[in-house]
Amino acid sequence: MRALTEHLPNHLLVAPVLLPLATAALMLLLGEGRRGLKAMFNVLSTALGLAIAVYLLLSVAQRGAPAAFGVYLPGNWPVPFGIVLVADRLSALMAVLTGCVGLAALLFALARWQHAGVYFHVLFQLQLMGLYGAFLTADLFNLFVFFEVLLAASYGLLLHGGGGERVRAGLHYIAINLVASLLFLIGVAVLYGVTGTLNMADIAQKLPAVPASDRGLLHAGAAILAIAFLAKAGLWPLNFWLPQAYAAASAPAAAVFAILTKVGVYAVLRLWTLCFPADAGASAGFGGGVLVWGGIVTLAFGACGMLASQQLARLAGYSVIASSGTLVATIGFAAPALSGGALFYLASSTLAGCAMFLLVELLERARQVEVGPQQIDDGHHALPAFLDAEPPAGTNLDDNEEALTGRAIPAALVFLGVSFTVCAMVTAGLPPLSGFVAKLAMLSALLDLQAPAAWALFGLLILSGLCAAIALMRVGMRHFWTTQDRPSPRLRVIETLPIAALLAAAVTLVLQGDAMLTYARATAKSLQAPGLYIDAVMGARPRPRDAGSRP
Repeated sequence: MRALTEHLPNHLLVAPVLLPLATAALMLLLGEGRRGLKAMFNVLSTALGLAIAVYLLLSVAQRGAPAAFGVYLPGNWPVPFGIVLVADRLSALMAVLTGCVGLAALLFALARWQHAGVYFHVLFQLQLMGLYGAFLTADLFNLFVFFEVLLAASYGLLLHGGGGERVRAGLHYIAINLVASLLFLIGVAVLYGVTGTLNMADIAQKLPAVPASDRGLLHAGAAILAIAFLAKAGLWPLNFWLPQAYAAASAPAAAVFAILTKVGVYAVLRLWTLCFPADAGASAGFGGGVLVWGGIVTLAFGACGMLASQQLARLAGYSVIASSGTLVATIGFAAPALSGGALFYLASSTLAGCAMFLLVELLERARQVEVGPQQIDDGHHALPAFLDAEPPAGTNLDDNEEALTGRAIPAALVFLGVSFTVCAMVTAGLPPLSGFVAKLAMLSALLDLQAPAAWALFGLLILSGLCAAIALMRVGMRHFWTTQDRPSPRLRVIETLPIAALLAAAVTLVLQGDAMLTYARATAKSLQAPGLYIDAVMGARPRPRDAGSRP
């Protein structure tokens, strides 16, 4: 028992990958029916995955910077020949965000969307498996494998529910991601041909020794790989598919997709900081300018898209593009202070984006509520004088000369209004919520850089926040100020609970802002010191076999 408890924390590194895989296999064995039992297994597995991710985050956060890594060798093969899983500050943060988004989307889907298709729960678990694996793996081959797992599951989730618009958007989404996957394979093949390895730490360790004659081939492979990642991240002009696809998806699928673009951002951040740091010689900072200006243009494109959007679903899609552009631009500066604010922004924007996609369905449903015969006033009735009399002098009246005092606001509208307001404030970066804290941290860091690109991003961050506020205010007026003649919508607790939890998490980021910023800045510093990651991975050793075990 003692040996088991000593090794259990290390074995938990593989649990976020194996748990959803085992759950999906179990639900497949249950057949096409038993949706209630499948839903229970899905919720338990997703909640347990989130708990494990939180444990991993707390584990790495409590260690010092040199030891803030958990390395696991699933096959017990030496590095770099075997599979390696690594939990550091960045991957643990992304795993927690995955668990939060996954659990919220799943709870929302239990109300109705789980009944729209047979294999929703299986696809959902495979989606989580791909996300957790992509964030925890330490080699390019398995990164490609997990990318394909999560993309294959996302194809099914995007088409979940059927409909012509969803099918058209899904075909575009599938075609773009298949091309990106092909580029991914080509880039990996080129890097393997140059370095002779696919382990990311081993690649970074061998890059300084690449001869000058192969340096151009190395850069070409890295550029091809970056195009694949940036297409998945939604960088302009590779993001034309994103607003339509995210708007066409069902609400829980779109909510999970809010973190899919962050997978591409994560891959760029991980590989770029590992392979092209300041001490990488001729390859130092390779592609940094492209990341900076590409991110700036993407942020501008997303802000303009939000202003032009007339539908809340498309506006939410463009907000995801704007957040991706912001993150990609900050990566290219290679400034720890700026990266720390960007990581705080990554957490805030992901939670707000997920909540926004869930709110879209509830708000659209509220607009579609029809007035029944009992609510129609045809003007031919007569009420007693004491019921139809003029209001007393001095009564506060609205535009229709009806008394405002004592008027009850339905609880459903209160929830939708408050949730939309909080979500809009976080997305636009308005004080005092987490979006403002993140943007303030990034703006403060940009002031210290003193570069034209830094000034451009500084101004665009402020301008994009203004555009988002205007666009969201316009949508809010359409949904809440023009609904006087509609009855109150009916909401289920299982639909409102995940939205409230996501927004509560965004508020918690503010209440624990100092601790979260400290964690984000420590993460950024460790990323800018890639030697720590390389030493942790390359220093991992297989466990000695027992004397009686087979060789």
